[in-house]
Amino acid sequence: MRLSILMAGAALTLAPASLAQAANVEIVAQNPVIELSVSEQVDSAPDTATFSTGVETKAKTASQALSENSAQARKVVERLKALGIAEKDIQTTGINLRADYDYDQESRKNNFVGYVVSNQVSATVHDISKLGKILDAIVSSGATNLNGPSFSISDDSKLKDVARERALASAKARAMSYARSEGYTGVRVLSISEGISNQSEAPMMRGKVFAEAAASPPVEPGQVGTVVSLNITFEMTR
Repeated sequence: MRLSILMAGAALTLAPASLAQAANVEIVAQNPVIELSVSEQVDSAPDTATFSTGVETKAKTASQALSENSAQARKVVERLKALGIAEKDIQTTGINLRADYDYDQESRKNNFVGYVVSNQVSATVHDISKLGKILDAIVSSGATNLNGPSFSISDDSKLKDVARERALASAKARAMSYARSEGYTGVRVLSISEGISNQSEAPMMRGKVFAEAAASPPVEPGQVGTVVSLNITFEMTR
């Protein structure tokens, strides 16, 4: 929490609603003001998971590497669709081609050995209970790396409302405490700015897949925190 008490007569300038507007709106406080920064978090079980996966292939020529990679990546994407992931929830995030070198310790030189192509996609799963089986299935279909998952809530508007109300009530209670200590009987809001974020402490799986998956990986979604942060300026009143 950040607190500062400004002397009477301070002018608060609010940012214009549009850059096209030339004049700023000013609110003049007749009494000392209090500036507070307050955050409230509401935790809830996530209902959505997003992960990325892909295929990396090596070949002597660039065209061969790209051709082999495209065929393998296509299998992974088709497998994702067959597992019930909608086409709109699958997105290519990167295709990369690079030369591949092997460092020779004796000659201390990099020797060209061919090309490496990688194709990455992200996928969103709306039934977390199926996530472990989906990850296992795409590895079996040829995916060579996995990253994620990250968990979220598809519609957190109600959670934001709860966190917002708690933050506002907490800020007002603190402002009243400071006002009474200075001999004032109340406070009124002069300005509010808001920031929203989501926090998840669920572990993430990263890295390449070097061996066949023996079983579906365990997935523990935990909880996702919806955080609303408010910067509020109050004026003390009598």
